[in-house]
Amino acid sequence: MTTLADRIAVDPAQCGGRPCVRGLRSRVTDVLDLLASGLTPAAVVEELPDLEVEDVSACLRFASRRLAHPIVAA
Repeated sequence: MTTLADRIAVDPAQCGGRPCVRGLRSRVTDVLDLLASGLTPAAVVEELPDLEVEDVSACLRFASRRLAHPIVAA
């Protein structure tokens, strides 16, 4: 079974430290922007052929977990 850490990587030396898919130069935000534009996961993979449909799902999970992180207001 593939974990989220197998699909999404954050490397300060790549893409300015922004989360990327499997060490490629495809950023999570790029995938999310394509989905927000109305593309299906299959269409995203056509647009970014180095990706797999599972990568698109991992981007959504990553974003969901990032937003679900509680923030304490002072």
